[in-house]
Amino acid sequence: MMLQSESHSDVKPCARGRIFLRVESLRDSGHAGPAAAFWIVHLPASLQVLAHPWVIGIAAGLYLIEFFADKIPYVHTIWDFIHTFIRPPAAALLAYAAAGGAGAEWRWGAALLAGGVALTSHGTKASARAAVNASPEPFSNWTLSLGEDVLAVWLSWLANAHPVATTIVVVALLAVCVFLLYHLFRFARRSIRKLLAS
Repeated sequence: MMLQSESHSDVKPCARGRIFLRVESLRDSGHAGPAAAFWIVHLPASLQVLAHPWVIGIAAGLYLIEFFADKIPYVHTIWDFIHTFIRPPAAALLAYAAAGGAGAEWRWGAALLAGGVALTSHGTKASARAAVNASPEPFSNWTLSLGEDVLAVWLSWLANAHPVATTIVVVALLAVCVFLLYHLFRFARRSIRKLLAS
């Protein structure tokens, strides 16, 4: 989900759910930093707080913790469970703030849409990673996690450089998420039935 205001801001709350990376990448063009070295984002007044050094520092620190926690089987499952109550609300709040110049109905609509998309992508990610936990080797988890990191960074760049293309990509990814989530739940239901029948 990517929202733009008249001041050329953007928020990407649904790209895998790396919400700390999203906040860390939202830098005012007047501030220096790792993200600003690769792209420039002009934040509206409602999101200027995200450019505060304390917010950036906390987000960067939490993302660093997430980067390593996400590579450890079962630890990332606990991490994902906790973030079920963080990522969707954070996405909704960012979208609501990003649509600050719009009417109340549009702001609430944006918040509901962003929260729903974030919940869908987060649910797909968490379900897929839980299924991969059954694999005895760690490489599947590492590969999936690194792929998610690359996708998050790429979508953040794409949203700033090509917002229309990003919208198309995000819609396509959302369709894939819904498809995967449906089949993952079907697989889980069949597995539970077999377990109960045995």
